[in-house]
Amino acid sequence: MSSNLVNIFNLIMNKLRNILIGAGIVSVGAIGVKKAVDYFQNKKEDEAVNNLPENVSINNFAEDVSISNPQEEVAFAIVETNSVQEFLDKTFGIQGRYQPNRSPKIFDYQDKQYMVIWAYDQQQSKNQMLVFLYTDKGREMIGSVGYTSSETDYRLKMGNTPFAVAFNGKKLQSGDGEATGTDNVDFVLA
Repeated sequence: MSSNLVNIFNLIMNKLRNILIGAGIVSVGAIGVKKAVDYFQNKKEDEAVNNLPENVSINNFAEDVSISNPQEEVAFAIVETNSVQEFLDKTFGIQGRYQPNRSPKIFDYQDKQYMVIWAYDQQQSKNQMLVFLYTDKGREMIGSVGYTSSETDYRLKMGNTPFAVAFNGKKLQSGDGEATGTDNVDFVLA
């Protein structure tokens, strides 16, 4: 790997490490790099991770993961579902309101860092997908989709990103609204 790519990779890993620390996550199952089209098309599947050891300390991100094209590849960390519980409790101020129910996505794509969490909202009795973008100003929630089999509501501000949410055969990037119910909401490339 050229020294320029090594520098880019190290910068990306440092940004991911800072997100994980900020979310209170002290270890990850693995880290890796994948082509974006592969990473975002496989819902609910564990990402293949270049044979990295399990339970990597966030202070020891593996150096043998390589990134060859930062514009087409995603650097990501795989974390346990319950590892974001403390983050959710602190973010929303109510302990246990949101219970994570699907592996979160924590990743860097095109030099921006994101965290996507799927959880069950105990207070409103519905599933919830929450999307956060990390900026120099801090963390910003750019997407929220609440859904049950009978109704779906959404608030999306992802028009300036390459991402959308997908449900009921549609992809949406922005707007507030309601739709028919769904059993699955995914985070995909727009």
